[in-house]
Amino acid sequence: MAARTRRSRVTGIGGIFFKARNPEALARWYREHLGISIEGMVALFAWRSGKDGKRVGHTVWSIFPADTSYFGEHAASFMINYRVKDLDSVMTALRKEGVTVDPKIEELEYGRFGWVVDPEGNRIELWEPPKANRAPEKSIPIPTFLRRTLRWPIRRAVESPLPRW
Repeated sequence: MAARTRRSRVTGIGGIFFKARNPEALARWYREHLGISIEGMVALFAWRSGKDGKRVGHTVWSIFPADTSYFGEHAASFMINYRVKDLDSVMTALRKEGVTVDPKIEELEYGRFGWVVDPEGNRIELWEPPKANRAPEKSIPIPTFLRRTLRWPIRRAVESPLPRW
């Protein structure tokens, strides 16, 4: 049987979201001890892309209340948002492969969102940014020595993120 070739699906990490019993106190701790600039419960880490480095994107870091159901039914304490170029084609391919896919697609001014569940029950958010905010869509190359342990290339940008809890 010939090895199948696979188009890139995930092009980076869009955000890292986690729960806290006391979000305000935890945000204060991260501000004081790690120097993270947090507004509300959200911090943005800016990065540049493109051949000329003029496109600016952001990776979102956000604290959610401990009782949020946004991370799925299995009460995970975190959720990772992965950036994709074409949400519809990724969701279609994942359905065909038997992956648990949430039928809901959320369309907002800062992009389109879909959700899948990995084999251990972790809810994963997939994000297709609006065309105006897209960086060049290339997967991050994975060094050969890491290919056996890493499964997903990572990175993401967002222009105006708002937690959706």
